[in-house]
Amino acid sequence: MTLSRDHKAMRVFGVVALLLATVGLSLAVGTRSVPWSEIWDGLTGRIETIGAAAVAVRMPRTALAVLAGGALGIAGAVMQGITRNPLADPGILGVNAGAALFVVVGVAWFNISGATTFLWLGIAGAGCAAVFVYAIGSTGQGGATPLKLTLAGTATSIAASAFIIAVVLPRNDIAGSIQSWQVGGIGGARFDTILPSLPFLAIGLLLSLGSARILNALALGEEMAAGLGQNVAWGRAMAAAGAIVLCGTATALCGPIGFVGLVVPHMCRMIGGIDYRTILPLSALGGAILLGMADVLGRIVARPNELDVGLVTAFVGAPFFIWTVRRQRMRGL
Repeated sequence: MTLSRDHKAMRVFGVVALLLATVGLSLAVGTRSVPWSEIWDGLTGRIETIGAAAVAVRMPRTALAVLAGGALGIAGAVMQGITRNPLADPGILGVNAGAALFVVVGVAWFNISGATTFLWLGIAGAGCAAVFVYAIGSTGQGGATPLKLTLAGTATSIAASAFIIAVVLPRNDIAGSIQSWQVGGIGGARFDTILPSLPFLAIGLLLSLGSARILNALALGEEMAAGLGQNVAWGRAMAAAGAIVLCGTATALCGPIGFVGLVVPHMCRMIGGIDYRTILPLSALGGAILLGMADVLGRIVARPNELDVGLVTAFVGAPFFIWTVRRQRMRGL
């Protein structure tokens, strides 16, 4: 079904309004609920009440949820477009696991610290995992089919997770923090660790958005894309680089978080159609909404404690994606 321009604009406006509502809930809801009248005081730095102080503490957490969720959402959309695989996701293809492995090895073996170094390690790990999975999935007859990529990614993810356990087990001094980070969470967010990631996120976003035309062409098939004058190899490499930078950055900041890049692009296709010029921005907004709402839900269901956002996305994302596929009868891309 082709959406009219006005209809599509209304849906996009609804997504933006939902994101703003998610940000408001993220600032207001927690162990202590904050009335809306005190949220503005916290945002402007007037810390005169406990509620305003709580808002000031939640601000970096909310910002990280928006940034990491948006990065994972758009990366998932790009990966699905590159591979023409409706099951493609940074978690399923092993990219998040590769980023996590490099960060853990850097901490355990080389005593590396510092937000910027973690970001470089995450991006390097995501890139190595992506190249490895694509190389394995491309062997044999038929090339890089969706099934072979999914199997190669799953095997890589399992192997990387097992290697992480082997690295961490002898190190009691870092085991607790690494295991907590591996679950995927944003509870310890600080602006001084978020700010160094902004250039990486901006580069990944620009590369991903710039690949919209080649992704539209690839949806018609590689031969058709080449016939339309697209440089398929270069366009695919640019798109993959954008997704790798976004995945590596998000994983370095939050740990490996699954299902965001899997669910969000499918929902965005239902909202905005199949044009990647619309899907990619919507996926950024949708990922921010999903991760933000998962964080809010994690604070509510376990009060006065909280569930890490990675657990919530796993519990909510898996059945929701299955329901979506069955309800909408999703086709291969």
